[in-house]
Amino acid sequence: MRSSRIPSSNNHTPADWQTIRSLLPYLWEFKWRVVIALSLLVLSKLANVSVPLVLKEIIDALDSSHAVLAVPVFLVIGYGVLRLFSTLFGELRDAVFAKVTQRAIRRVALQVFEHLHSLSLRFHLDRQTGGVSRDIERGTRGISFLLNFMLFNILPTLLEIGLVAAILFSKYNVWFAVITFVTLLIYIAFTLFVTEWRMVVRRSMNDLDSKANSRAIDSLLNYETVKYFGNEQYEARRYDENMQRWEIAAVRNTTSLAYLNAGQSLIVATGITALMLLAADGVVKGEMTLGDLVLVNVFLIQLYMPLHFLGFVYREIRHALADMEKMFRLLSEHREIADAPDAQVLPVGKTEVRFEQVGFGYAPDRQILFDVSFVIPEGHTIAVVGASGAGKSTLSRLLFRFYDVQQGRILINGRDVREVTQSSLRAAIGIVPQDTVLFNDTIYYNIAYGRPDATRGEIIAAAQAAHIHEFVESLPQGYESMVGERGLKLSGGEKQRVAIARAILKNPAILIFDEATSALDSKSEKAIQAELRTIAQNRTTLIIAHRLSTVVDADQILVMDKGCIVERGSHRELLAQDRIYAQMWNLQKQEEQIYPAY
Repeated sequence: MRSSRIPSSNNHTPADWQTIRSLLPYLWEFKWRVVIALSLLVLSKLANVSVPLVLKEIIDALDSSHAVLAVPVFLVIGYGVLRLFSTLFGELRDAVFAKVTQRAIRRVALQVFEHLHSLSLRFHLDRQTGGVSRDIERGTRGISFLLNFMLFNILPTLLEIGLVAAILFSKYNVWFAVITFVTLLIYIAFTLFVTEWRMVVRRSMNDLDSKANSRAIDSLLNYETVKYFGNEQYEARRYDENMQRWEIAAVRNTTSLAYLNAGQSLIVATGITALMLLAADGVVKGEMTLGDLVLVNVFLIQLYMPLHFLGFVYREIRHALADMEKMFRLLSEHREIADAPDAQVLPVGKTEVRFEQVGFGYAPDRQILFDVSFVIPEGHTIAVVGASGAGKSTLSRLLFRFYDVQQGRILINGRDVREVTQSSLRAAIGIVPQDTVLFNDTIYYNIAYGRPDATRGEIIAAAQAAHIHEFVESLPQGYESMVGERGLKLSGGEKQRVAIARAILKNPAILIFDEATSALDSKSEKAIQAELRTIAQNRTTLIIAHRLSTVVDADQILVMDKGCIVERGSHRELLAQDRIYAQMWNLQKQEEQIYPAY
């Protein structure tokens, strides 16, 4: 079930109503629960309004001027029953509606989570994880408040005010109703005006809170870097600068709340005093009984409570809408990469990859690839080498369709990758990236992530193929050992072996090795290199490498420079050409002689 997307707007009223409307489908998923809850709501308020009427009759019956000889037992029992029902129906209503609220929170949170995963890599490179996390947390909390208080506090409060005003109007002097309505209007006008002013402060608080949270998470994720440079105090100062601005906004928020509450109390107290003077005058003149005086007083107290609560609820609903605003704005983020309406599933089997005159840039003023064309025949291995920034890793990102090409096209078995579903495309490709980031879970979980439904035997076989099984078995907790945040408990080589095992387990038709052995020493590299050649057999393989010794067996080597393919051929052919590749090869050989591997 999809909710409406919320556009950003300086005028928040249309967006607020759209936010509220977007939640209605979640209510109707449990329509009978909603109907029962609303029925209990009405019964609760009818019981609550009936209490002062019964109390008036009891006091009038006990008034000595009426010479009553016995306690009105029936009325007293009725009073107690109504008191019970006014609370009991309210509690039952909350119990019945709880599932509706929690299911709505679950549905919206899942929708936002799924949408974030559907957004492009460009969005995720720009985002701040801490801020997004806090926006979702506040937004889901706002949904709970909005659903409960809109339905079960705004409506019953208005119903109760209407019933009380109707009784006062029908039973007593018209001035009782006039004073009541004037007080109500002044109260609402004051509340709306001050609350709108306070919303600016609240939004400022939210922004500063998200920034502080982003700063804290970013600093903690880069714990080692902070320690390397001894910048603990620098990070603390930057965090405190954000918190200092948040503190100022929070103080303004609290003091403005105090002004609002004081003004509301003054308005209501003035109205109550005027009504009590009117009622007392009626009793003195004999136009009203003592029970009438108590009735008006209790009604006024009952009217004061929902009025006061109405101000609080309105404030909090506006706050909830502000909190939800950023979360719903995430849903309005444009999906840069989306499946075509008629996208087909990419058939798995013998696979040929073809780049045809591909041009691409991450920004209009930053062109990365120029007229790149090459073919990886089924079962063959193509290697791409070149200096840093030549555009090598961009090839793998385009093949995975993290971005769409701006010129030319990429074909798999003759089909443009833009014409197949993203899920089937990525299911056919396995990658061992240069920078392996692991989940903060067990080694077993991280290997199994390549194919979550794999058996334990298959996972261990993949670990053995990646030459990490013996290392894992040497750990006290074996495969259940935790790898830490982003895999920081493992060395670079160990993380890369886990990535290799994960790719082996996935068993894809197309393999990409993006500097797959860059974190390994020469001895480990040679051991794994043989295994990589084995798993690359009968698969269409793209190797992106800086270390040329890892690509000498490739069927064809492409040399890239400044986004263009400047040379292509086998290792021997390129050496014979004695150009860029030959220079790179000779330079690396010299480095190995000067700095021999241990």
